[in-house]
Amino acid sequence: MATTADFRNGLVLNYNGELHVITEFQHVKPGKGPAFVRTKLRNIKTGRVIDNTFNAGVKVETARVEQRPHQYLYKDDYGYTFMDNESFEQVVLPEAMVPFADIMKEGQVATILFHAETEQPLTAELPTTVELVVTYTEPGLKGDTATNTLKPAIVETGARIQVPLFIDTDTKIRIKTSDYSYVERVK
Repeated sequence: MATTADFRNGLVLNYNGELHVITEFQHVKPGKGPAFVRTKLRNIKTGRVIDNTFNAGVKVETARVEQRPHQYLYKDDYGYTFMDNESFEQVVLPEAMVPFADIMKEGQVATILFHAETEQPLTAELPTTVELVVTYTEPGLKGDTATNTLKPAIVETGARIQVPLFIDTDTKIRIKTSDYSYVERVK
């Protein structure tokens, strides 16, 4: 059991009989009335995000999860296959458990969350940023860096993202995995 004071991003709760992970939270102390905590909870099975408000000090049931690094191998009809780098055990996750599949390339390391009691895989997570090569984008103009104007681009995994005007084809870029936004060029 934990209280609202223990909330942090990534904490897994057993809420309404299902496992949810806290993606955002904010403690609010209004001028009138009791304090409360606004949260965004992502259902681990379905991926659906819900908003919920907890009164301050309320006890919630937490679930024990373990994070283990795995290497992405390939995708087939059964799902996405990952391999544990230490035991070489392979885990297959269905597409619903891999929310960022379109920016994941073979050989990339991802963290898989396992339910500690049942050893069941719950979801996979990429690092906060990934580096990918732009395979196609419209040509940009030299010196076009003054504005924050974006253009569409396709990266090596086939995902479509928005990049600044000065990015060209065959440029290696860093992408934020949470919202697929451009971060910077990689030398």
